[in-house]
Amino acid sequence: MKLAIEVKGLRKSFGGQTVLGGVDISVAEGEIYALLGPNGAGKTTLINILTTLVPADGGSARIAGYDVASEGGKVKQSISLTGQFAAVDEMLTAEENLRMMCRLSGMTAAESKRRTEELLRRFDLSGAARKRVKTFSGGMRRRVDLAISLVASRPVLFLDEPTTGLDTVSRRALWDIIAELKASGMTIFLTTQYLEEADQLADRIGVVNGGRIVAEGTAAELKARVGGEVIELTSEREQWSRTVATTGSVQDIGRVLNALAPTLPPDTQVTIRRPSMDDVFIALTHQTSEVSVS
Repeated sequence: MKLAIEVKGLRKSFGGQTVLGGVDISVAEGEIYALLGPNGAGKTTLINILTTLVPADGGSARIAGYDVASEGGKVKQSISLTGQFAAVDEMLTAEENLRMMCRLSGMTAAESKRRTEELLRRFDLSGAARKRVKTFSGGMRRRVDLAISLVASRPVLFLDEPTTGLDTVSRRALWDIIAELKASGMTIFLTTQYLEEADQLADRIGVVNGGRIVAEGTAAELKARVGGEVIELTSEREQWSRTVATTGSVQDIGRVLNALAPTLPPDTQVTIRRPSMDDVFIALTHQTSEVSVS
C-alpha cells in the first residue's frame, strides 16, 4: 500500500495550549479519509500544518512522499486545498474567477480557456458562468471554490469542512462531486462536523479529541465499538432523551431496561436501533474528555 499522507507524532501548541499532542495518521493513495472531532479539537490546525501554512512543533509529516517541513515547495505542487470559507472574488463571474486562477497557475490564455470550460461543465456551472459570484447561492459558491482548487491537477485534495452552512440539497450535490473525484484516483482528506458526511463518503474515519486520535477505522468498525444495539429513551412531556449502548443480546437489553425502569418518566418511549455515527462520536469524545489537553 502506497501512502499519500503519513503523519507521525505531530505536535502543535499555541501559547500554553496544546492543540495537537502527538497525532499519527496514514492515508493510502486514492482513499477518502475523514477527520471528526469537536470544535477546538485541532482539525483545522492539522490541515494547516499538512498544507505548509503552519509549522509543526514536533513530529513529522509527508505528503505524496515529500516532507512537509523540508520539502514544502514539492508538497505545494502535490496538493489542492479548499478551506472552510469560499475563497472567491464575488465581484467577478465564475468564469472570470477560474480563468484568473488558471493564468496565475502559469497556463496560457488558450489553456486557461479550455481548463475553465472543462471545470464549469464538471461542476454544473456552465449556465451561470457569466454571472457574478455575489449572486450565487452558498452551494454554487462552494462549487466555484472547489473548482478553483482543482485548476491544477494535483494528487491530494484537502477539504476543511467543505459543506458547512450548505442546505441538504447542496450538501448532497457536493458529496456527489467528492465521490467523483475519488473515482478519478484522487486522495481526499476532509474534516467535517457532519457525521453523516463521514459515514457516506469516507473509506476510513479518524476521531480526534484532546489533541490525539482516539479512534480510527471504517464507519462499520467504529459503530461496532459502541455496541451491538443502542437503546434510545425519550420523554416528550419532560423533553428528555438518553441513549445507552448494549451488546445487542436479549439478556443485556433486558438488564439495562430493568435497571433503568424505576428512574424513567412514565411516558418514556423505548427504541432499539443499530448504532449511528452520532453514537460513535458522543461515546468516543465523552470517554476521553477527562484526559483532554485542548
